[in-house]
Amino acid sequence: MEKIRSFKYKNISLFFFSLLFALLLSKYEPFHLFLLNLGNLSYIGAFIAGILFVSTFTVATAAVVLLVLAEQLSAIEIGILAGLGAVLGDFTIFRFIKDNLMQEITLIYDRIDGNHHFTKVLHSKYFSWTLPVIGAVIIASPLPDEVGVSLMGIAKMKTYKFLLLSFILNATGIFLVISASSFIKP
Repeated sequence: MEKIRSFKYKNISLFFFSLLFALLLSKYEPFHLFLLNLGNLSYIGAFIAGILFVSTFTVATAAVVLLVLAEQLSAIEIGILAGLGAVLGDFTIFRFIKDNLMQEITLIYDRIDGNHHFTKVLHSKYFSWTLPVIGAVIIASPLPDEVGVSLMGIAKMKTYKFLLLSFILNATGIFLVISASSFIKP
């Protein structure tokens, strides 16, 4: 047990194991059926689908659930409820990256680039604003949020700003996806 506690890269290892677990779980048919049945849960289903909307491995299923819910609920209701769920999912990723994972990545980065050339470039006046902007665009899009949240975590964004921005971007993005689907339906 002491060996595990003294291991420097346990969060990076946990991150890769969780990706592997999510990949395996996505191949498990009863899990897919459970996710698709979230559409029967109305408001709770929208909230859970919002949580799932931020992950690479569950974004497609979450989009299907949200589109099923669009037949029962308005796009505004889905946008708000799924946006709140997405904030919870994004915040979990944000805390993990901002607190734990960044320390371990910094250890690896220090070994690779002891002079911190890349960090100096990113924090120059020309690039320092780009990380949060690119992160915001990714979060607002239907693309999975991990990269966008990571960029905001790297940019050392304050938690309350991140929560507010995440809600606005996710709710707007989900609302636009649901609204666009009503125009595309045959």
